[in-house]
Amino acid sequence: MIDNHKSEQIASNEIKRYLYLTSGILLTGVGVIGIVLPVLPTTIFLLLASMCFIKSSLKANEWLRNHRIFGAYIKNYQDNSGLSIQAKFFNLLYLWVMILISAYFLTNELYIKILLLIIAIGVTIHILMIKTKRQ
Repeated sequence: MIDNHKSEQIASNEIKRYLYLTSGILLTGVGVIGIVLPVLPTTIFLLLASMCFIKSSLKANEWLRNHRIFGAYIKNYQDNSGLSIQAKFFNLLYLWVMILISAYFLTNELYIKILLLIIAIGVTIHILMIKTKRQ
């Protein structure tokens, strides 16, 4: 009976591991989409993906943390090291360009334009409140 219970626990742990791994992959995909869609916050999805990878595959988490594009998003938050002035500038520039393009070309609805503006203001405040990394 003990061996049967132990094998059920191992199977349950393997299922959880694969669910976390699958979730991490999906969250990474949503984070990638968030790079080009201004209403999807890239960083939070990458942080959630990292959490899932920590519970399922340390190798996948290290890949994400060391990725040449995504790694900085993760490391700056997890290490609480902040963003450089250049990173803040380019993030805000990209945010506002994409929001304005979206508001001007993709919708005629005033409430959507207002929502996009509110999102942009909120993200701008958040980015400005992040500690500035000195180089």
